Amino acid sequence: MQDDPADIAPARVNSVATLIAAGLGSGLSPVAPGTAGSVFAALLLLPVLSADITSHWVALALATAIGVRAADRAGREWGVIDHPAIVIDEVVGLWLAVLIPLTLIPKVIPEVWLLLLALLLFRLFDIAKPWPVNHLERSLPRGWGVMFDDVAAGVMAGVCLTAGLIGVAAA
Repeated sequence: MQDDPADIAPARVNSVATLIAAGLGSGLSPVAPGTAGSVFAALLLLPVLSADITSHWVALALATAIGVRAADRAGREWGVIDHPAIVIDEVVGLWLAVLIPLTLIPKVIPEVWLLLLALLLFRLFDIAKPWPVNHLERSLPRGWGVMFDDVAAGVMAGVCLTAGLIGVAAA
């Protein structure tokens, strides 16, 4: 990734892959595109959180596979492997952060609160990039690194949220 954001070419949605990579355009936000993509993901998830959990996991796996290809193609077209406009990784990461507690401890808190807490924790891990998030981003090639650093951030957020909710319920 280039160091100076001024050197990064603007993203252009000109294919289905770039539309997916840009989170249906949410990643084109001129301010905080990763947060915009995460908020977009939250808005997509909110009405479907009560769906069958198995369907969520299958759809998440499919979205991750599609996301790897879309992020890879968008990175090549836009000239930056992890262009700021690529936010399909935020969509998948937040979804995972919600699905972990939703699977392990369903209905502990209202879904809207679960989603908000997952959003906050996911953004914290995605921005701070602790190990293994930073390691995956650097060590995996192209679209894989773009996607799986956010998968790791989503796992970390989901596990922390689950532990926190269990702790609060036990108190």
